[in-house]
Amino acid sequence: MDFEDIIYETKDGIAKITINRPARHNAFRSLTLDELTAAFEMAEEDPAIGVVILTGAGDRAFCAGGDISEMGELDPTVGRKFLGKCLKLSNTMRSLSKPIIAAINGYCLGGGHEINAMCDLSIASDKAVFGQTGPSVGSAPIWGGTQLLPRLIGEKKAREMAFLCNRYSAEEAEKMGLVNKVVPPEELMDAAEEWANRILEMSPQSIKLTRTSMNFASDLLYPSFMHGREMLALIYGSEELAEGMKSFDEKRKPDFRKFRK
Repeated sequence: MDFEDIIYETKDGIAKITINRPARHNAFRSLTLDELTAAFEMAEEDPAIGVVILTGAGDRAFCAGGDISEMGELDPTVGRKFLGKCLKLSNTMRSLSKPIIAAINGYCLGGGHEINAMCDLSIASDKAVFGQTGPSVGSAPIWGGTQLLPRLIGEKKAREMAFLCNRYSAEEAEKMGLVNKVVPPEELMDAAEEWANRILEMSPQSIKLTRTSMNFASDLLYPSFMHGREMLALIYGSEELAEGMKSFDEKRKPDFRKFRK
Protein backbone atom coordinates (compact mmCIF):
# COMPACT_ATOMS: atom_id res chain seq x y z
CA MET A 1 0.00 0.00 0.00
CA ASP A 2 1.34 3.44 -0.94
CA PHE A 3 1.27 6.11 1.74
CA GLU A 4 1.72 9.87 1.48
CA ASP A 5 1.82 11.03 5.11
CA ILE A 6 3.42 8.04 6.82
CA ILE A 7 6.09 5.39 6.27
CA TYR A 8 5.32 1.76 7.07
CA GLU A 9 8.21 -0.71 7.41
CA THR A 10 8.51 -4.23 8.76
CA LYS A 11 11.58 -6.20 9.79
CA ASP A 12 12.17 -9.20 12.04
CA GLY A 13 8.76 -9.12 13.71
CA ILE A 14 8.67 -5.34 14.23
CA ALA A 15 6.41 -2.93 12.36
CA LYS A 16 7.69 0.63 12.35
CA ILE A 17 5.21 3.41 11.61
CA THR A 18 6.65 6.88 11.02
CA ILE A 19 4.52 10.01 10.74
CA ASN A 20 6.22 11.64 7.78
CA ARG A 21 5.29 15.32 7.77
CA PRO A 22 8.40 16.92 9.25
CA ALA A 23 7.73 20.30 7.61
CA ARG A 24 4.53 20.46 9.71
CA HIS A 25 6.15 19.03 12.87
CA ASN A 26 4.42 15.75 11.95
CA ALA A 27 1.01 17.27 12.72
CA PHE A 28 -1.82 15.07 11.50
CA ARG A 29 -4.51 15.91 8.97
CA SER A 30 -7.42 13.73 7.85
CA LEU A 31 -5.22 11.79 5.43
CA THR A 32 -2.64 11.15 8.14
CA LEU A 33 -5.31 9.70 10.43
CA ASP A 34 -6.60 7.42 7.67
CA GLU A 35 -3.11 6.20 6.83
CA LEU A 36 -2.14 5.61 10.46
CA THR A 37 -5.31 3.55 10.94
CA ALA A 38 -4.54 1.52 7.82
CA ALA A 39 -0.96 0.92 8.97
CA PHE A 40 -2.01 -0.34 12.40
CA GLU A 41 -4.56 -2.60 10.72
CA MET A 42 -1.81 -3.99 8.48
CA ALA A 43 0.34 -4.70 11.54
CA GLU A 44 -2.58 -6.42 13.24
CA GLU A 45 -3.31 -8.63 10.24
CA ASP A 46 0.34 -9.66 9.71
CA PRO A 47 1.01 -12.79 11.81
CA ALA A 48 4.77 -12.17 11.61
CA ILE A 49 4.47 -8.87 13.48
CA GLY A 50 4.62 -8.96 17.27
CA VAL A 51 5.16 -5.32 18.20
CA VAL A 52 4.77 -1.85 16.67
CA ILE A 53 7.08 1.15 17.03
CA LEU A 54 5.47 4.54 16.36
CA THR A 55 7.67 7.60 15.75
CA GLY A 56 7.94 10.84 13.79
CA ALA A 57 10.17 11.76 10.87
CA GLY A 58 13.13 14.04 11.50
CA ASP A 59 14.54 15.11 14.84
CA ARG A 60 12.18 17.98 15.73
CA ALA A 61 8.85 16.32 16.43
CA PHE A 62 7.07 13.09 17.26
CA CYS A 63 3.69 14.71 16.54
CA ALA A 64 2.58 18.27 17.25
CA GLY A 65 -1.13 17.36 17.19
CA GLY A 66 -3.76 18.27 14.64
CA ASP A 67 -2.71 20.35 11.65
CA ILE A 68 -3.98 23.88 12.32
CA SER A 69 -4.20 24.57 8.57
CA GLU A 70 -7.00 21.99 8.33
CA MET A 71 -8.55 22.29 11.77
CA GLY A 72 -9.06 26.04 11.42
CA GLU A 73 -11.36 25.41 8.44
CA LEU A 74 -13.62 22.88 10.16
CA ASP A 75 -17.29 23.48 10.83
CA PRO A 76 -19.47 21.28 13.09
CA THR A 77 -20.36 18.85 10.27
CA VAL A 78 -16.87 18.46 8.82
CA GLY A 79 -15.35 18.60 12.31
CA ARG A 80 -17.46 15.66 13.40
CA LYS A 81 -16.08 13.63 10.48
CA PHE A 82 -12.53 14.64 11.38
CA LEU A 83 -13.06 13.59 14.99
CA GLY A 84 -14.58 10.33 13.75
CA LYS A 85 -11.26 9.59 12.04
CA CYS A 86 -9.49 10.32 15.33
CA LEU A 87 -11.76 7.86 17.12
CA LYS A 88 -11.25 5.20 14.48
CA LEU A 89 -7.47 5.50 14.90
CA SER A 90 -7.58 5.37 18.70
CA ASN A 91 -9.99 2.41 18.64
CA THR A 92 -7.67 0.58 16.26
CA MET A 93 -4.65 1.29 18.46
CA ARG A 94 -6.45 0.28 21.64
CA SER A 95 -7.82 -2.96 20.19
CA LEU A 96 -4.50 -4.06 18.71
CA SER A 97 -3.33 -7.46 19.96
CA LYS A 98 0.29 -6.28 19.80
CA PRO A 99 2.03 -3.72 22.05
CA ILE A 100 2.82 -0.24 20.70
CA ILE A 101 6.05 1.51 21.66
CA ALA A 102 6.24 5.26 21.10
CA ALA A 103 9.71 6.51 20.18
CA ILE A 104 9.36 10.22 20.91
CA ASN A 105 11.97 12.30 19.16
CA GLY A 106 10.86 15.90 19.70
CA TYR A 107 7.64 17.86 20.18
CA CYS A 108 4.85 15.68 21.56
CA LEU A 109 1.98 18.10 21.88
CA GLY A 110 -1.82 18.26 21.80
CA GLY A 111 -3.30 15.36 19.89
CA GLY A 112 0.22 13.98 19.45
CA HIS A 113 0.54 13.85 23.21
CA GLU A 114 -2.77 12.02 23.39
CA ILE A 115 -1.46 9.50 20.85
CA ASN A 116 1.47 8.94 23.19
CA ALA A 117 -0.99 8.24 26.01
CA MET A 118 -2.57 5.51 23.86
CA CYS A 119 0.73 3.68 23.39
CA ASP A 120 1.72 0.90 25.78
CA LEU A 121 5.31 2.02 26.32
CA SER A 122 7.10 5.28 25.58
CA ILE A 123 10.79 6.03 25.17
CA ALA A 124 11.77 9.66 24.69
CA SER A 125 14.76 11.55 23.43
CA ASP A 126 16.13 13.88 26.10
CA LYS A 127 15.29 16.67 23.64
CA ALA A 128 11.57 15.80 23.61
CA VAL A 129 8.97 18.33 24.78
CA PHE A 130 5.52 17.38 26.08
CA GLY A 131 2.24 19.18 26.65
CA GLN A 132 -1.43 19.68 25.90
CA THR A 133 -2.48 22.61 23.72
CA GLY A 134 -6.29 22.44 23.44
CA PRO A 135 -7.51 25.45 25.46
CA SER A 136 -4.60 27.58 24.21
CA VAL A 137 -6.00 27.33 20.66
CA GLY A 138 -9.71 27.21 21.50
CA SER A 139 -10.00 23.42 21.48
CA ALA A 140 -10.16 20.74 24.21
CA PRO A 141 -8.14 17.55 24.95
CA ILE A 142 -11.06 15.12 24.77
CA TRP A 143 -9.24 12.50 22.63
CA GLY A 144 -7.57 10.78 25.57
CA GLY A 145 -6.37 13.81 27.49
CA THR A 146 -9.38 13.94 29.80
CA GLN A 147 -9.73 10.15 29.95
CA LEU A 148 -6.27 8.54 29.93
CA LEU A 149 -3.97 11.24 31.33
CA PRO A 150 -5.53 11.19 34.84
CA ARG A 151 -4.90 7.45 34.94
CA LEU A 152 -1.28 7.90 33.87
CA ILE A 153 -0.19 10.89 35.96
CA GLY A 154 -3.00 11.52 38.46
CA GLU A 155 -5.95 13.91 38.50
CA LYS A 156 -4.14 17.03 39.72
CA LYS A 157 -1.26 16.82 37.25
CA ALA A 158 -3.61 15.98 34.37
CA ARG A 159 -5.72 19.04 35.18
CA GLU A 160 -2.57 21.14 35.35
CA MET A 161 -1.55 19.97 31.88
CA ALA A 162 -5.04 20.45 30.43
CA PHE A 163 -5.82 23.84 31.99
CA LEU A 164 -2.41 25.57 31.85
CA CYS A 165 -1.09 24.09 28.57
CA ASN A 166 2.49 24.29 29.85
CA ARG A 167 5.44 22.52 28.23
CA TYR A 168 7.39 19.80 30.03
CA SER A 169 10.85 18.37 29.44
CA ALA A 170 11.54 14.69 28.84
CA GLU A 171 12.96 14.43 32.36
CA GLU A 172 9.77 15.93 33.83
CA ALA A 173 7.68 13.61 31.66
CA GLU A 174 9.54 10.57 32.97
CA LYS A 175 9.03 11.67 36.58
CA MET A 176 5.29 12.13 35.93
CA GLY A 177 4.92 8.73 34.28
CA LEU A 178 4.24 10.00 30.75
CA VAL A 179 7.23 8.05 29.45
CA ASN A 180 9.09 4.98 30.65
CA LYS A 181 12.62 5.94 29.72
CA VAL A 182 14.69 8.88 28.44
CA VAL A 183 17.76 8.42 26.24
CA PRO A 184 20.04 10.58 24.08
CA PRO A 185 18.57 11.28 20.61
CA GLU A 186 21.07 9.07 18.83
CA GLU A 187 20.08 6.10 21.02
CA LEU A 188 16.31 6.48 20.70
CA MET A 189 15.54 3.96 17.97
CA ASP A 190 18.03 1.44 19.30
CA ALA A 191 16.35 1.64 22.70
CA ALA A 192 12.89 1.19 21.19
CA GLU A 193 14.06 -1.78 19.13
CA GLU A 194 15.73 -3.32 22.19
CA TRP A 195 12.43 -3.28 24.06
CA ALA A 196 10.57 -4.49 20.97
CA ASN A 197 12.91 -7.45 20.64
CA ARG A 198 12.48 -8.24 24.32
CA ILE A 199 8.71 -8.37 23.80
CA LEU A 200 9.22 -10.67 20.81
CA GLU A 201 10.85 -13.18 23.18
CA MET A 202 7.56 -13.47 25.08
CA SER A 203 4.55 -15.67 24.42
CA PRO A 204 2.40 -13.76 21.88
CA GLN A 205 -0.87 -15.10 23.28
CA SER A 206 0.20 -14.09 26.79
CA ILE A 207 1.10 -10.58 25.61
CA LYS A 208 -2.29 -10.28 23.90
CA LEU A 209 -4.18 -11.41 26.99
CA THR A 210 -2.15 -9.14 29.25
CA ARG A 211 -2.71 -6.09 27.03
CA THR A 212 -6.44 -6.79 26.78
CA SER A 213 -6.78 -7.16 30.54
CA MET A 214 -4.74 -4.02 31.26
CA ASN A 215 -6.99 -2.04 28.92
CA PHE A 216 -10.20 -3.21 30.59
CA ALA A 217 -10.77 -0.34 33.03
CA SER A 218 -9.87 2.39 30.55
CA ASP A 219 -11.95 0.70 27.84
CA LEU A 220 -14.96 1.53 30.02
CA LEU A 221 -14.21 5.20 29.29
CA TYR A 222 -15.22 4.78 25.63
CA PRO A 223 -18.53 6.69 26.11
CA SER A 224 -16.46 9.69 27.22
CA PHE A 225 -14.59 9.64 23.91
CA MET A 226 -17.92 9.58 22.06
CA HIS A 227 -19.37 12.41 24.15
CA GLY A 228 -16.18 14.40 23.68
CA ARG A 229 -16.46 14.02 19.92
CA GLU A 230 -19.97 15.44 19.89
CA MET A 231 -19.15 18.33 22.21
CA LEU A 232 -15.96 19.34 20.41
CA ALA A 233 -17.57 19.09 16.98
CA LEU A 234 -20.15 21.67 18.06
CA ILE A 235 -17.52 24.34 18.71
CA TYR A 236 -15.81 24.03 15.33
CA GLY A 237 -16.46 27.26 13.47
CA SER A 238 -16.99 29.22 16.71
CA GLU A 239 -15.39 32.62 17.27
CA GLU A 240 -13.26 31.33 20.12
CA LEU A 241 -11.84 28.47 18.09
CA ALA A 242 -11.25 30.80 15.14
CA GLU A 243 -9.33 33.19 17.40
CA GLY A 244 -7.21 30.33 18.76
CA MET A 245 -6.35 28.92 15.36
CA LYS A 246 -5.73 32.34 13.80
CA SER A 247 -3.44 33.43 16.62
CA PHE A 248 -1.43 30.23 16.23
CA ASP A 249 -0.92 30.87 12.53
CA GLU A 250 -0.01 34.50 13.23
CA LYS A 251 2.38 33.45 16.02
CA ARG A 252 0.74 35.70 18.59
CA LYS A 253 -0.97 35.25 21.93
CA PRO A 254 -4.73 34.65 21.52
CA ASP A 255 -7.16 37.16 22.99
CA PHE A 256 -9.68 34.96 24.80
CA ARG A 257 -10.41 37.57 27.47
CA LYS A 258 -12.84 39.34 25.14
CA PHE A 259 -15.14 36.32 25.30
CA ARG A 260 -15.62 36.85 29.06
CA LYS A 261 -17.11 40.33 28.76
